Amino acid sequence: MKSTVRRIAAPLTALVLAVALSSCGGDGSGSSDSKKSITLWMYPVIGDQAASDTYWKKVETDFEAANSGIDLKIEAQPWANREEKVSAAFSGKKGPDVLLMIPDQIPQYVKNGSLEPVDDVVAPDKDKFLPAALPGLTVDGKVYGAPIYHTVTTTMYNKTILTKAGISKPPETWDEIKAAAPKIKAAGFSTLDYSASPEASLNLNFYPLLWQAGGKVFADDGKSVAFNQAPGLEALTFLKTLWDEGAIPKSALSNANVIADQPFGKGQVAMAMTSTPADAGAVAKTWGDGNVEIGAPLTGKKQVGFGLPGGLVLNAASGNKDAAKKFLSFMIQPAQLEGLSKASGFYSPRTDVKVAAANPTAAKFADALQYAVPGEPNPAARQVMSYLATEIQAVLTGKKQPQQALDDAAKQADDLLSRQR
Repeated sequence: MKSTVRRIAAPLTALVLAVALSSCGGDGSGSSDSKKSITLWMYPVIGDQAASDTYWKKVETDFEAANSGIDLKIEAQPWANREEKVSAAFSGKKGPDVLLMIPDQIPQYVKNGSLEPVDDVVAPDKDKFLPAALPGLTVDGKVYGAPIYHTVTTTMYNKTILTKAGISKPPETWDEIKAAAPKIKAAGFSTLDYSASPEASLNLNFYPLLWQAGGKVFADDGKSVAFNQAPGLEALTFLKTLWDEGAIPKSALSNANVIADQPFGKGQVAMAMTSTPADAGAVAKTWGDGNVEIGAPLTGKKQVGFGLPGGLVLNAASGNKDAAKKFLSFMIQPAQLEGLSKASGFYSPRTDVKVAAANPTAAKFADALQYAVPGEPNPAARQVMSYLATEIQAVLTGKKQPQQALDDAAKQADDLLSRQR
């Protein structure tokens, strides 16, 4: 074994970037002893550095033991400057053989020919994945990512606030939230946590409401948007009504999906609709474990939450695609996924991998996986999100009416989509 887990520091200098791009994406010649060499760019999905090093070292050792003709090189990458580095690598037909991506990153690289489909890798196990795992990594009917973990969000409540407001049953539907809001306000609290900063991901604020209303971000063909139709208006009107009634804290305008030092984290808001297991752990330190209650995703016309798979993708410029696919197949097997789930705290994307929940709170989050939607992948997804986020702010601040704002965002988005065809 020649390799060890390598850490590439951020920010990247031009020299480091040049070296990284020139040294990755093997030409198929392999190492000096004729082994084929493949490189993985891995990101810090395991928060504890020691645990991360231990896990990936074992992956490297076990894979090479089972595949004696392949030399696996794992390079630990930072989140910082990620998009810039990946784009630069792919544009030069360089980069690693395999790297981690999430659903809304994949379509743009499929469109420019940088990724190779991996349907043959996942086919033997396709019936063993969670409902959102493979669809979230699929573009135009082809799978481009091998799922290795799954995230989930759901509703979290502050039991102390609900008790002070005289609410015995936590609100689980839009109607129940609207009914509870006046009682919670009378007790001196806000009802719903929301992040309306333009920098906040709509996957963690407005989009779940849109999906719960029965709506979609994009039309079925992906060539136009659909968020300005009736379900979108219903979702934004619901949000605006809560805002006008003071049920959402005004600090939401500058909050980018953060709970630390924000009203919800400080125990001033009754509930949050897209909380993560990490959020639950953080607020428990402030509220006390006994005051944290985890529920199911909210219900409008539909019951929907947000959660996405993380998948390993294959660089189309790789000189060792067969070896890289062997690694992808290795990584989606139960032993590797169980170990990653235990080390990272994320959930397994496979239904046949059962990792015991660390506590009742973790089990409640696992129950929410059945309702998880991975977002709506589209090459323009992130630009469209920025248009809509700005218009939602305009509604909350009273500058525009909901339908006008949705239509204005849709006009910008449709123009962008038409230019990308």
